[in-house]
Amino acid sequence: MASSFHNFVRADPTSEYPAEANRYHLYISLACPWASRAYFALKAKGLENVISKSVVHWKLRSEASWEFIPGDHRCDADPLNGKTNMREIYELAEPGYTGRVTVPVLFDKKTNKIVNNESSEILRMLGTEFNAFCETNEQRELDLYPEELRESIDTWNDFCYLDVNIGVYRCGFATSQEAYDTNIVKLFDALDKLEEHLSASRYLVGSRFTEADIRLFVTLVRFDMVYVGHFKCNKRRIVDYPNLWAYVREIYQMAGISETVDRFHIEHHYQESHLQINLHGIVAIGPELDFLAPHGRDTKFPASA
Repeated sequence: MASSFHNFVRADPTSEYPAEANRYHLYISLACPWASRAYFALKAKGLENVISKSVVHWKLRSEASWEFIPGDHRCDADPLNGKTNMREIYELAEPGYTGRVTVPVLFDKKTNKIVNNESSEILRMLGTEFNAFCETNEQRELDLYPEELRESIDTWNDFCYLDVNIGVYRCGFATSQEAYDTNIVKLFDALDKLEEHLSASRYLVGSRFTEADIRLFVTLVRFDMVYVGHFKCNKRRIVDYPNLWAYVREIYQMAGISETVDRFHIEHHYQESHLQINLHGIVAIGPELDFLAPHGRDTKFPASA
């Protein structure tokens, strides 16, 4: 997903955007997998009392983009400037802005500027630069991008991005049979490879939970809810993959993470917003999914528990 703002918050107090408590605000969508990367990191690193957040409405109505409709199923107002939608936030930060309006957005309350709107970079910042502000020692010690594993993490990030994270969209928004046929094969070849890999490895990079797992999880957790039907990714479901499904359940059951997965926002966003795919905006009842069933990954991989 193309982004326009790529500044970086750093732990170094002399940097242009130093990590500080109560300086930054995160705009997110609970429906969007890209934005959910950032919310996941916020929860996992215990930063909710350090970085404030706003949840936009699930329905993408127009080019004005994500709207603030407070009180509508976990949706918030804009608490900083009272704006009605995210385009107004972008125009506040950069007058005359005409580019794409996306979430997540990391906003600097001190300067009224957008620091960054690239989900992978926000995930990286929250995972590495705010350790001084984490709520617990365990959260502080959680290193989502350990130096000795970065090459492997980058490899998995690239693999998952090309054929899974973006792969579901390439299938869902295909405008020719040829495009769909090409991308659906790539998607399920990738899922088959991940299933095999996770049969012998607790996480993508061995026994260490990293940002690569977050980036994969946000797609997998949405797969059976919306991608199987809405995006025609229906060769198999995630529940049909024993290791992938257990892996999803384990991550979902991590402390605080279930709050980042809002089934109502997810199902209603995709099916009400993408009218070129779902003409009448009818929201399917969806499958029964028990994310709280025992996952067994801790007993299967006791050395990493």
